Amino acid sequence: DHRDLHSFPTRRSSDLRKLPLVIAALLVFVGLLAVQLNPGAHAAAAAADADPGVGEHLVGVDVDAVDWKAKDNTYWEAALTPAQYQVCRKAGTERPFTGATLNNKKDGVFACSSCGQPLFPAETKFESGTGWPSFYAPVSEESVTINADVSMGMLREEVVCSRCDAHLGHVFNDGPKPTGKRYCINSVCLLRQDAPAADAKPQASPSAGHSQDDGHGH
Repeated sequence: DHRDLHSFPTRRSSDLRKLPLVIAALLVFVGLLAVQLNPGAHAAAAAADADPGVGEHLVGVDVDAVDWKAKDNTYWEAALTPAQYQVCRKAGTERPFTGATLNNKKDGVFACSSCGQPLFPAETKFESGTGWPSFYAPVSEESVTINADVSMGMLREEVVCSRCDAHLGHVFNDGPKPTGKRYCINSVCLLRQDAPAADAKPQASPSAGHSQDDGHGH
């Protein structure tokens, strides 16, 4: 059968041409699997003072002179990155182990990425194993506001920036001493900044917040 004799090499050549695509797909799969199995290593490689694009709207702005609560949704949607807008203005939650500030161990203060208000001293940051930046105390009780959150069928305490009302995360009662608190904060909500020690003293009062602990989630 001459048709079969001539078609066999054609099929073989076609299979060989597909081989690089198969190999490339396997490499992508292996890479994604490695990130899933060791997400901490991925986050460490991305450690930075802020997530990509976050805080650019604050450059050159006297953040203390702005009435941030007067800003409407149109402003925020235009000023923030899509990921930042989804979390800070829509109370979303970023995927764990993906934030650029998660493994940032520099001194200073972590400020609100929406309005620049100092929120958490770097010295109160600790490794919680949850995949989100965690702190045991804010700069002061006045820097954050705690709201009751009954979404997702549970009672939690939402943490928001007191100056601009940006959603930050939640606070739980399973943190380290001296407060016993774990402020579980989305990385995209934070900007790490250098700050004089006097401007970044932690508020260590154990009375800050009264959360219902639901484990390690956000």
